[in-house]
Amino acid sequence: MNPNLDLLQPYPFEKLAVLKKDYSPPSHLSPINLSIGEPQHPTPKSIINAMTRALPDLKKYPTTAGTLELRETISNWLVKRFQLSALDAKSQVLPVNGTREALFAFAQAMIDRRAKNPLILSPNPFYQIYEGAAFLAGAKPWFINSLAENNFQPNFVNVPENVWQDCQLIYICSPNNPTGTVLDTETLQDLIHKADKYDFIIASDECYSEIYADETNPPVGLLQACTAMGRTDYERCVVFNSLSKRSNAPGLRSGFVAGDADILKKFLLYRTYHGCAMSPATQIASIAAWQHETHVATNRNLYREKFKAVIDILSPILPVTSPEGAFYLWLNTPIADDEFAKGLFNQQHVTVLPGSYLSRVAHDINPGQNYVRIALVAELEECMVAAERIVKFL
Repeated sequence: MNPNLDLLQPYPFEKLAVLKKDYSPPSHLSPINLSIGEPQHPTPKSIINAMTRALPDLKKYPTTAGTLELRETISNWLVKRFQLSALDAKSQVLPVNGTREALFAFAQAMIDRRAKNPLILSPNPFYQIYEGAAFLAGAKPWFINSLAENNFQPNFVNVPENVWQDCQLIYICSPNNPTGTVLDTETLQDLIHKADKYDFIIASDECYSEIYADETNPPVGLLQACTAMGRTDYERCVVFNSLSKRSNAPGLRSGFVAGDADILKKFLLYRTYHGCAMSPATQIASIAAWQHETHVATNRNLYREKFKAVIDILSPILPVTSPEGAFYLWLNTPIADDEFAKGLFNQQHVTVLPGSYLSRVAHDINPGQNYVRIALVAELEECMVAAERIVKFL
């Protein structure tokens, strides 16, 4: 058995279940779960109807590369959304079964285990898939702390030279889970220059790219930063995105990888053996989703409404601001984050996720300590009730 399986830590929600197991919250209070980043807004009927119409196609084996129509639809969306000058659907786009599966598999295909000290860099706090992907690929994770003094963004400047030299892959996430911060063009381009200098791959997790605060200023993407540099081959750069958050369709398990054609060629080869082709019905539903933007704008407005209402309730007693993107509040707690989460559940029947469960001790600190992640995925009224209960608890 692969000994690196023993390096995997329990998933954050397993830890949360253990934290809560000995407590019985007041039965007269309805449970409100704001710990999981699972969109609760309705999936658009156009997606459901397209999938229903395509069900007879289940008699066919799908190809790993997906249909050209789906890849062209994704390519067209990327070009329009991120102002790209070019993107070849055949060689620079690959459909995947959600970003979680692809982000994990990507490291397995990209890491050269023959290297003396292969490293995979990631922000800290982080999406735990990055760490698991590193261990199972035979690499070591190296964490870049995201602290308040740096606007909760990973401080790439402080990464030592020898770490960049051993880096084979870096995961970035913008808008970030859990902090909601967005990397700007200058930061992305500086990272691209580092990738050129030290020969590593940038894997940009952009699954929250369509949830942002300012309608006139959408988050910039990695391929967009490449285009601004005149680089349409997107060398060493790959982006990951999905319909889970954008279109409220987490159960569809539909996303894509796009960027460097040489990298995607190797990743496609890996995936052909991996056996992870997207079902025909899912591909048809995905085409319908990527072709429409109205429901996405409506989605953003719903989150903005919830952020405003919740922040209005919390701000008189806690310092809290609306994030640039994603649908999380990264809330600084006056007591230890796990004690905060435990007490809030026990007294007010509200579940939030301790920030220390989303991070690791790195460079002598745990950057998630004394923070909790609050996912504003429930309906507006329920989010407001949760905020009022948090105030009562405090």
